[in-house]
Order: sequence, then structure tokens, then C-alpha cells
Amino acid sequence: MPHVGEGIIMHEDLKAALLQRCRAMEIPLVGVADVERWEEPPFQPWMPEEFYPRHFFPEARSVVVIGLPVHLPALESAPSIWYRETYMTVNALLDQYTYRLAEFLNEEGYPSVFVPRDGYGGIGALLKNPVAFFSHRHAAYFAGLGTFGVNNMLLTPEYGPRVRFGSVLTAAPLPSDPVMTEEVCNRCMRCVEMCPAGALKAEDYPEGLTDKKACAKNSAELEKRRLAPCGVCIKVCPIGRDRAFYDREDASVYGDHTRRPDLHRAWEHVRAYGSR
Repeated sequence: MPHVGEGIIMHEDLKAALLQRCRAMEIPLVGVADVERWEEPPFQPWMPEEFYPRHFFPEARSVVVIGLPVHLPALESAPSIWYRETYMTVNALLDQYTYRLAEFLNEEGYPSVFVPRDGYGGIGALLKNPVAFFSHRHAAYFAGLGTFGVNNMLLTPEYGPRVRFGSVLTAAPLPSDPVMTEEVCNRCMRCVEMCPAGALKAEDYPEGLTDKKACAKNSAELEKRRLAPCGVCIKVCPIGRDRAFYDREDASVYGDHTRRPDLHRAWEHVRAYGSR
């Protein structure tokens, strides 16, 4: 079995093999970050040390982050059973894929574990303590997959914030990807204006942090009707090449019911079924 410290060429080969596995699983977004990046905060306020990868997996040398898109037409119907089921499906795939990637790295001789996509036990847990034990979005930032927007989500050039992330912590010292420096958010403020919980502020992240308790409370109300999660702040975001792909480049359609009446009829139809 290979061991840590056998040379950068071998580690580059291992990363290439890992990326090939991701392509075979049709994972569109993959990035790698050295765990030391958590110890050099890129902005303030920053997370406490207990949220760093090495705090709960001391063997960690690298974090592998993958991203799967949330299909925009399903998300646009949110809150709805269509988006709920899409969200749950993407989460399940993330957990399966990151587990398989961790197993691949284990077989190569590097202790690895996957981190479940949602590190909390339901909305009730979030109402009590609205924080998970690991932040996939910050891991994705360090892995070069995007930059933060006003909605406090990680925005990617490909899908805006309409992407879910999963992570693998590994002892393999894999070559890191460069952190993205170009700002992706255009500060249109649609997310702030249309948030049903009033949980967002107009300041850029991290000055304008999400009111997590207000967000969790709104999610709890939706959960009573089997309609959680909310999804509004990510569906109204105009960023992402997926908008052009689905012919949704005019993001003002969500606030103006006179635009695209065909879409509004479709969303009303979906929302009328499958929930309480």
C-alpha cells in the first residue's frame, strides 16, 4: 500500500485517478483543498476551530469536494413536492458518491471518510441549534468551486447557488485547486428582497450573515406541510449558465406574474399537489 510522503508525482496520479472516477459517476464539479486553508481565515468573522476538518478527523490532509446541480425547473416550483424530492435525491446521491470516493481512497492506502450532506437530525434540531458540524460550502470555496454571494450561499459560474456539495476528508496529501478570486455575485438583491423569512441582509457575506433561526423557523413551517426546504434565495438568483440552458435568463419572472404566464401556471399546478 502507498503511504503519505511518497512524492508529489504519485499524488498527482492519485488525484487524476480520483477525477476519472468522478467523471465516470457523472459528477460535474470537483475540487480539492488542503486542510491548512481552514487555519488561515480568508475573511472575518470566521468559524471556530472545532469546525476545522482536522478537529474531528485528525488524519485529514485534504478535503475533496463534489457538487451536483439542482435542476432549475424543479426548483422554480418551490415550495413544492417536486423541489423537495429533487433536493432529497441530490442529497442521497452526494452521500453515495462521497462514500464511494472515500472507499476508493481507503483502498489506495489513505484513511478517508465522507461527511454526510446534512449534518443535523431534522428541522427540530436546527430550531434548537441552527448549525451543522461541518460546512460544505466553505469547503467548496476552499476547493475553488465558487465564491460567496449576498444570499450567503456559494455561487458557481455553472449553476449559481443551485448546486449541492458533499465532502471527503482524506489523509492523502492531494494537490489543491486554486481558490476562485473572481466575484460571481452581481448584488442584484433579489434574494434579500424575496426571502420569505426576511433572513438576509444587503451587506456582502460575511458582514451580512443569514438569520439562521428565522430561516429554520420558516423551514419548520414548510415541513409541517411536507414542503421544506424553502429554496427561494437560490431559485431567484440570476447567476449561472444553467439559466441560459433552461431559457430562464430573465430572473425577474419570479417577482412579476405578468412575465412568462406559462411558467406561473406550471408552478401553480405543481404546488397544488403532493403536500399537506
